[in-house]
Amino acid sequence: MSATGATAPGASPEPSHAVRIFGLWAIVTVVGVLLILFVAAPHIPPFTGRSLQANDQHDVNVTLLALSMPVAAMIWVYFGYAAVVFRRPRRAAGQVEDVIVDGPPITGNARIQTTWLIVTAIMVLGLATFGTVDLLGSSAGAGGGQGPDPLVKPPAGSDPLQIQVIGQQWLWTFRYPSYGGVETPVLALPANRWVQFNVTSLDVIHSFWAIELGVKADAVPGANNVAFVRALEPQSFQVRCAELCGLWHGHMNTTGLVMTSARFGTWIAQQQQKYKGVTKYLPPYSLIYYPAPLRRGG
Repeated sequence: MSATGATAPGASPEPSHAVRIFGLWAIVTVVGVLLILFVAAPHIPPFTGRSLQANDQHDVNVTLLALSMPVAAMIWVYFGYAAVVFRRPRRAAGQVEDVIVDGPPITGNARIQTTWLIVTAIMVLGLATFGTVDLLGSSAGAGGGQGPDPLVKPPAGSDPLQIQVIGQQWLWTFRYPSYGGVETPVLALPANRWVQFNVTSLDVIHSFWAIELGVKADAVPGANNVAFVRALEPQSFQVRCAELCGLWHGHMNTTGLVMTSARFGTWIAQQQQKYKGVTKYLPPYSLIYYPAPLRRGG
Protein backbone atom coordinates (compact mmCIF):
# COMPACT_ATOMS: atom_id res chain seq x y z
CA MET A 1 0.00 0.00 0.00
CA SER A 2 1.28 3.45 -0.83
CA ALA A 3 0.98 6.50 1.38
CA THR A 4 -2.16 7.52 -0.51
CA GLY A 5 -3.91 4.23 0.19
CA ALA A 6 -3.92 3.00 -3.47
CA THR A 7 -2.64 -0.48 -4.30
CA ALA A 8 0.72 -0.36 -6.07
CA PRO A 9 0.94 -1.93 -9.55
CA GLY A 10 1.70 -5.64 -9.31
CA ALA A 11 1.02 -5.78 -5.55
CA SER A 12 -1.50 -8.20 -4.11
CA PRO A 13 -4.80 -6.61 -3.04
CA GLU A 14 -5.22 -5.68 0.62
CA PRO A 15 -7.09 -8.46 2.48
CA SER A 16 -10.30 -7.78 4.35
CA HIS A 17 -9.01 -7.41 7.88
CA ALA A 18 -12.52 -7.05 9.29
CA VAL A 19 -13.53 -10.44 7.91
CA ARG A 20 -10.39 -12.04 9.31
CA ILE A 21 -10.89 -10.50 12.74
CA PHE A 22 -14.54 -11.50 12.83
CA GLY A 23 -13.72 -15.07 11.83
CA LEU A 24 -11.01 -15.42 14.47
CA TRP A 25 -13.31 -13.81 17.05
CA ALA A 26 -16.08 -16.30 16.28
CA ILE A 27 -13.71 -19.27 16.66
CA VAL A 28 -12.20 -18.02 19.93
CA THR A 29 -15.67 -17.22 21.30
CA VAL A 30 -17.12 -20.65 20.53
CA VAL A 31 -14.09 -22.48 21.94
CA GLY A 32 -14.00 -20.25 25.01
CA VAL A 33 -17.71 -20.65 25.80
CA LEU A 34 -17.48 -24.44 25.42
CA LEU A 35 -14.48 -24.54 27.76
CA ILE A 36 -16.37 -22.45 30.33
CA LEU A 37 -19.51 -24.60 30.18
CA PHE A 38 -17.90 -28.03 30.16
CA VAL A 39 -14.46 -27.59 31.74
CA ALA A 40 -14.45 -24.57 34.06
CA ALA A 41 -18.08 -24.65 35.26
CA PRO A 42 -17.68 -27.52 37.79
CA HIS A 43 -14.84 -25.58 39.44
CA ILE A 44 -16.65 -22.22 39.75
CA PRO A 45 -17.85 -21.52 43.33
CA PRO A 46 -20.19 -21.73 45.05
CA PHE A 47 -20.48 -25.37 44.12
CA THR A 48 -23.74 -27.11 43.35
CA GLY A 49 -25.42 -29.63 45.59
CA ARG A 50 -24.91 -27.66 48.84
CA SER A 51 -28.05 -25.50 48.96
CA LEU A 52 -30.69 -23.98 46.70
CA GLN A 53 -28.99 -20.60 47.09
CA ALA A 54 -25.57 -21.99 46.17
CA ASN A 55 -27.02 -23.72 43.10
CA ASP A 56 -28.65 -20.49 41.94
CA GLN A 57 -25.50 -18.42 42.46
CA HIS A 58 -23.38 -21.03 40.67
CA ASP A 59 -25.65 -20.94 37.63
CA VAL A 60 -25.55 -17.14 37.56
CA ASN A 61 -21.74 -17.06 37.85
CA VAL A 62 -21.34 -19.54 34.98
CA THR A 63 -23.82 -17.63 32.83
CA LEU A 64 -22.12 -14.28 33.42
CA LEU A 65 -18.70 -15.76 32.67
CA ALA A 66 -19.98 -17.29 29.43
CA LEU A 67 -21.61 -14.00 28.41
CA SER A 68 -18.39 -12.09 29.07
CA MET A 69 -16.41 -14.42 26.81
CA PRO A 70 -17.37 -12.72 23.49
CA VAL A 71 -16.26 -9.34 24.87
CA ALA A 72 -12.94 -10.68 26.13
CA ALA A 73 -12.42 -12.62 22.88
CA MET A 74 -12.90 -9.49 20.77
CA ILE A 75 -10.28 -7.63 22.81
CA TRP A 76 -7.80 -10.51 22.63
CA VAL A 77 -8.31 -11.13 18.90
CA TYR A 78 -8.25 -7.47 17.87
CA PHE A 79 -5.08 -6.57 19.72
CA GLY A 80 -3.40 -9.86 18.85
CA TYR A 81 -4.25 -9.44 15.16
CA ALA A 82 -3.06 -5.82 15.16
CA ALA A 83 0.20 -6.75 16.87
CA VAL A 84 0.93 -9.48 14.30
CA VAL A 85 -0.41 -8.04 11.05
CA PHE A 86 0.11 -4.30 11.44
CA ARG A 87 3.49 -4.30 13.12
CA ARG A 88 6.34 -2.52 11.39
CA PRO A 89 8.68 -4.99 9.68
CA ARG A 90 12.20 -5.25 11.02
CA ARG A 91 14.85 -3.41 8.95
CA ALA A 92 17.51 -5.52 7.30
CA ALA A 93 21.16 -4.74 8.00
CA GLY A 94 22.22 -1.65 6.06
CA GLN A 95 18.69 -0.84 4.91
CA VAL A 96 17.78 2.81 4.97
CA GLU A 97 14.87 3.53 7.28
CA ASP A 98 11.59 4.13 5.46
CA VAL A 99 9.67 7.32 5.90
CA ILE A 100 6.68 6.63 8.12
CA VAL A 101 3.50 8.36 7.05
CA ASP A 102 0.54 8.46 9.44
CA GLY A 103 -2.84 7.44 8.11
CA PRO A 104 -5.63 9.95 7.84
CA PRO A 105 -7.11 10.94 11.21
CA ILE A 106 -10.53 9.56 12.07
CA THR A 107 -12.89 12.18 13.45
CA GLY A 108 -16.01 10.06 13.69
CA ASN A 109 -17.75 6.99 12.35
CA ALA A 110 -21.52 6.88 12.67
CA ARG A 111 -21.73 3.12 12.06
CA ILE A 112 -19.20 2.25 14.75
CA GLN A 113 -20.74 4.66 17.25
CA THR A 114 -24.26 3.39 16.61
CA THR A 115 -23.16 -0.24 16.80
CA TRP A 116 -21.33 0.44 20.06
CA LEU A 117 -24.38 2.10 21.64
CA ILE A 118 -26.76 -0.65 20.52
CA VAL A 119 -24.53 -3.55 21.59
CA THR A 120 -23.67 -2.09 25.01
CA ALA A 121 -27.30 -1.10 25.67
CA ILE A 122 -28.48 -4.63 24.84
CA MET A 123 -25.80 -6.13 27.09
CA VAL A 124 -26.54 -3.91 30.09
CA LEU A 125 -30.33 -4.10 29.82
CA GLY A 126 -30.18 -7.84 29.10
CA LEU A 127 -28.07 -8.54 32.18
CA ALA A 128 -30.35 -6.36 34.32
CA THR A 129 -33.38 -8.26 33.05
CA PHE A 130 -31.68 -11.61 33.55
CA GLY A 131 -30.77 -10.79 37.16
CA THR A 132 -34.21 -9.43 38.01
CA VAL A 133 -36.11 -12.35 36.47
CA ASP A 134 -33.78 -14.87 38.11
CA LEU A 135 -34.24 -13.27 41.55
CA LEU A 136 -37.98 -12.69 41.41
CA GLY A 137 -38.74 -15.96 39.63
CA SER A 138 -36.60 -18.09 41.91
CA SER A 139 -38.07 -20.11 44.75
CA ALA A 140 -34.75 -19.94 46.62
CA GLY A 141 -35.50 -16.73 48.47
CA ALA A 142 -32.91 -14.08 49.13
CA GLY A 143 -29.52 -15.53 50.06
CA GLY A 144 -28.22 -12.14 51.14
CA GLY A 145 -29.44 -9.91 53.90
CA GLN A 146 -32.10 -7.59 52.49
CA GLY A 147 -33.25 -5.95 55.70
CA PRO A 148 -36.02 -7.16 58.00
CA ASP A 149 -38.57 -7.72 55.20
CA PRO A 150 -36.93 -9.18 52.06
CA LEU A 151 -38.69 -8.74 48.74
CA VAL A 152 -38.03 -12.36 47.78
CA LYS A 153 -39.10 -15.03 50.25
CA PRO A 154 -39.47 -18.83 50.29
CA PRO A 155 -42.74 -20.37 49.06
CA ALA A 156 -45.82 -19.81 51.18
CA GLY A 157 -46.26 -22.40 53.88
CA SER A 158 -42.55 -23.28 54.07
CA ASP A 159 -42.47 -22.38 57.81
CA PRO A 160 -38.71 -21.68 58.03
CA LEU A 161 -36.74 -22.47 61.18
CA GLN A 162 -35.67 -19.22 62.87
CA ILE A 163 -31.99 -18.93 63.75
CA GLN A 164 -30.53 -15.69 65.02
CA VAL A 165 -26.93 -15.02 64.01
CA ILE A 166 -25.20 -12.69 66.47
CA GLY A 167 -21.85 -11.13 65.61
CA GLN A 168 -19.54 -9.71 68.25
CA GLN A 169 -15.83 -9.06 68.51
CA TRP A 170 -14.63 -11.62 67.63
CA LEU A 171 -16.92 -14.62 67.48
CA TRP A 172 -20.31 -15.79 66.27
CA THR A 173 -23.11 -17.13 68.46
CA PHE A 174 -26.40 -18.57 67.29
CA ARG A 175 -29.73 -18.34 69.09
CA TYR A 176 -32.75 -20.60 68.52
CA PRO A 177 -35.92 -18.76 69.67
CA SER A 178 -38.21 -21.71 68.99
CA TYR A 179 -36.13 -23.88 71.34
CA GLY A 180 -36.36 -21.76 74.46
CA GLY A 181 -33.95 -19.10 73.20
CA VAL A 182 -30.90 -21.30 73.74
CA GLU A 183 -27.71 -19.74 72.37
CA THR A 184 -24.79 -21.84 71.15
CA PRO A 185 -21.34 -21.22 69.64
CA VAL A 186 -22.09 -23.83 66.96
CA LEU A 187 -24.38 -23.24 63.99
CA ALA A 188 -26.39 -26.33 63.10
CA LEU A 189 -29.42 -26.60 60.84
CA PRO A 190 -31.51 -29.44 59.46
CA ALA A 191 -31.19 -30.57 55.86
CA ASN A 192 -34.03 -30.01 53.41
CA ARG A 193 -35.78 -27.48 55.62
CA TRP A 194 -36.06 -23.77 55.07
CA VAL A 195 -34.04 -21.70 57.52
CA GLN A 196 -34.42 -17.98 58.17
CA PHE A 197 -31.30 -16.29 59.47
CA ASN A 198 -31.93 -13.13 61.48
CA VAL A 199 -28.50 -11.49 61.41
CA THR A 200 -27.51 -8.76 63.87
CA SER A 201 -24.56 -7.57 65.98
CA LEU A 202 -23.79 -6.58 69.55
CA ASP A 203 -21.01 -4.09 68.80
CA VAL A 204 -19.59 -3.14 65.39
CA ILE A 205 -20.56 -4.08 61.84
CA HIS A 206 -19.71 -7.67 60.90
CA SER A 207 -20.72 -9.74 57.88
CA PHE A 208 -22.06 -13.28 58.22
CA TRP A 209 -20.82 -15.45 55.36
CA ALA A 210 -21.77 -19.13 55.16
CA ILE A 211 -19.53 -19.77 52.20
CA GLU A 212 -20.60 -23.14 50.83
CA LEU A 213 -24.29 -22.42 51.42
CA GLY A 214 -24.16 -19.23 49.34
CA VAL A 215 -25.40 -16.97 52.15
CA LYS A 216 -24.00 -13.59 53.12
CA ALA A 217 -25.62 -10.86 55.23
CA ASP A 218 -24.26 -7.87 57.13
CA ALA A 219 -24.52 -7.99 60.92
CA VAL A 220 -25.35 -4.46 62.02
CA PRO A 221 -26.11 -3.40 65.62
CA GLY A 222 -29.71 -2.29 65.97
CA ALA A 223 -30.70 -3.88 62.65
CA ASN A 224 -32.08 -7.24 61.56
CA ASN A 225 -30.90 -8.53 58.19
CA VAL A 226 -32.87 -11.55 56.99
CA ALA A 227 -31.40 -14.23 54.74
CA PHE A 228 -32.91 -17.58 53.74
CA VAL A 229 -31.30 -20.90 52.97
CA ARG A 230 -32.31 -24.47 52.30
CA ALA A 231 -29.42 -26.88 52.60
CA LEU A 232 -29.78 -29.99 50.48
CA GLU A 233 -27.73 -32.60 52.34
CA PRO A 234 -25.79 -33.19 55.58
CA GLN A 235 -22.44 -31.44 55.36
CA SER A 236 -20.07 -29.05 57.07
CA PHE A 237 -19.54 -25.49 55.88
CA GLN A 238 -17.36 -22.51 56.72
CA VAL A 239 -18.66 -19.43 58.52
CA ARG A 240 -16.53 -16.32 58.29
CA CYS A 241 -16.77 -12.61 58.89
CA ALA A 242 -16.55 -10.77 55.58
CA GLU A 243 -16.37 -7.24 57.03
CA LEU A 244 -13.21 -5.82 58.62
CA CYS A 245 -14.28 -5.57 62.25
CA GLY A 246 -11.14 -5.04 64.27
CA LEU A 247 -7.86 -6.58 65.34
CA TRP A 248 -8.92 -10.26 65.33
CA HIS A 249 -11.22 -10.08 62.31
CA GLY A 250 -9.24 -12.79 60.53
CA HIS A 251 -9.93 -15.24 63.36
CA MET A 252 -13.69 -14.68 63.41
CA ASN A 253 -14.62 -17.96 61.79
CA THR A 254 -16.17 -21.26 62.71
CA THR A 255 -17.57 -24.42 61.14
CA GLY A 256 -21.30 -24.94 60.68
CA LEU A 257 -23.11 -28.27 60.36
CA VAL A 258 -26.07 -29.45 58.33
CA MET A 259 -27.71 -32.50 59.90
CA THR A 260 -30.55 -34.84 59.19
CA SER A 261 -33.81 -33.81 60.87
CA ALA A 262 -33.52 -36.61 63.45
CA ARG A 263 -29.93 -35.77 64.33
CA PHE A 264 -30.73 -32.07 64.54
CA GLY A 265 -33.56 -32.80 66.97
CA THR A 266 -31.15 -34.76 69.18
CA TRP A 267 -28.48 -32.09 68.91
CA ILE A 268 -30.72 -29.15 69.83
CA ALA A 269 -32.09 -31.08 72.83
CA GLN A 270 -28.51 -31.64 73.99
CA GLN A 271 -27.77 -27.92 73.62
CA GLN A 272 -30.83 -26.98 75.65
CA GLN A 273 -29.69 -29.28 78.44
CA LYS A 274 -26.07 -28.18 78.24
CA TYR A 275 -26.79 -24.44 78.37
CA LYS A 276 -29.93 -24.37 80.53
CA GLY A 277 -27.98 -22.83 83.41
CA VAL A 278 -26.82 -19.98 81.15
CA THR A 279 -29.92 -19.44 79.04
CA LYS A 280 -31.92 -18.00 81.93
CA TYR A 281 -29.37 -15.20 82.31
CA LEU A 282 -29.51 -14.14 78.67
CA PRO A 283 -31.43 -10.98 77.82
CA PRO A 284 -34.92 -11.57 76.44
CA TYR A 285 -34.90 -12.63 72.81
CA SER A 286 -35.06 -9.68 70.45
CA LEU A 287 -34.50 -9.31 66.72
CA ILE A 288 -32.10 -6.41 67.38
CA TYR A 289 -29.60 -5.49 70.05
CA TYR A 290 -27.62 -2.36 70.75
CA PRO A 291 -24.01 -2.07 71.90
CA ALA A 292 -23.50 -2.02 75.66
CA PRO A 293 -19.82 -1.13 76.13
CA LEU A 294 -19.95 -1.03 79.93
CA ARG A 295 -21.53 -4.46 80.18
CA ARG A 296 -19.10 -5.89 77.61
CA GLY A 297 -16.18 -4.36 79.48
CA GLY A 298 -17.26 -5.96 82.78
